[in-house]
Amino acid sequence: MDHAQLDRDHVWHPFTQQQGWCEEEPLVIERGEGSYLFDTEGRRYLDGTAALWCNVHGHRHPAIDAAVREQLDQVAHTTMLGLTHPGATELAARLIEIAPAGLSRVFYSDSGSTAAEIALKIAFQYQQQRGGEHVRRTKFARLREAYHGDTIGSVSVGGIDLFHSTYRPLLFETHVAEPGDAADLERLLEAHGEEIAGVIVEPLVQGAAGILVQPQGYLRAARELCDRHGALLICDEVATGFGRTGTMFACQQEGVSPDLMCLAKGITGGYLPLAATLATEEIYAGFLGSYEEFKTFFHGHTYTGNPLACAAALASLDVFEQERTLERLQPKIALFAELLTEVADMPEVAEVRQKGVMVGIDLGDHDASLRMGHRVTIQARNRGAFIRPLGNTIVLMPPLSISEDELRELLAIASTSIRAAVGSAPVDLPQAA
Repeated sequence: MDHAQLDRDHVWHPFTQQQGWCEEEPLVIERGEGSYLFDTEGRRYLDGTAALWCNVHGHRHPAIDAAVREQLDQVAHTTMLGLTHPGATELAARLIEIAPAGLSRVFYSDSGSTAAEIALKIAFQYQQQRGGEHVRRTKFARLREAYHGDTIGSVSVGGIDLFHSTYRPLLFETHVAEPGDAADLERLLEAHGEEIAGVIVEPLVQGAAGILVQPQGYLRAARELCDRHGALLICDEVATGFGRTGTMFACQQEGVSPDLMCLAKGITGGYLPLAATLATEEIYAGFLGSYEEFKTFFHGHTYTGNPLACAAALASLDVFEQERTLERLQPKIALFAELLTEVADMPEVAEVRQKGVMVGIDLGDHDASLRMGHRVTIQARNRGAFIRPLGNTIVLMPPLSISEDELRELLAIASTSIRAAVGSAPVDLPQAA
């Protein structure tokens, strides 16, 4: 069966200009093993994106495989509307156990975008149900260049024009703060704090903006400013959670407990779609009342708390403990930083940004028609690694389980591919600044 042709004939890919896609030979992945992916021709590729930032313990981890198979022998799916099940209850308790202090309730969904959407709706409805002056809190503050997903609410608090500007007529208005600038956030809240229901941030790192790392202390300052002005702090840990920054959650590095926290991607170890929005008991209590008061949070998803996904998530948390994943990650983060110093010195590279195993290699200003990031991707594929760019920024974010030798291999392929891509670019177009 010609899967490449079937793809061209019928599949519409995310964040992909299909005209260009259909002009190239697609990479058809058939299986995975550890840090590697294998295509239908048997060729091997290092997974430099961790299956789009979600794989944690590598592909085909035996413990997670076994947990999903065991659950499949019980039931594949039941609804959370009117029912519950052991996996959902156990996972909720485990998430609260490892989450920042004060978070006590778990609302399940199925993607990072929905986790953020739910957080926004909870924050809005909570403020309305508090009554009095709180009903004026109908706006949200977000960071410039923010990304929180692709549903309408999460796009409304997004700030990447390339992704979001088309949809502006559909979106609600937000207040915008400069990333990493606590003084600017303070100015914003002093001017508009009485109408702001919540401030939503990606803690420590803005991922889709190109791995933009915030200065130390910014998140702590945001927490204090929200407390001072009565706004809820929403931390979107979809990309940063489950070890990506070196701790289980990025918030923990500054001792911050948000009012609402969004989780997805690595929650199942990268196996199945699952998301969770965590809330404090105070927020949860704001939705309690008699039936006729209609304080219910009217939101839900068909696959909320899917048993197979919960089984994978529980197994992933077990692996974190049994394999001491976070402890063993620390020397890899240090090695990553060491190897990246050589990459930063390359004339083809404008800047390198790193937080934990989240890395952005900025190639500087190149004409958009050159598709420099894509050129690097193709060069890397030819050398045995799969990576994906954000514009002219090459993102490296391997599984946490990657070995030190595999990490060296990934950096060697990335640096060689950057040299080859930039070196083969047409000379009449601008290259890195």
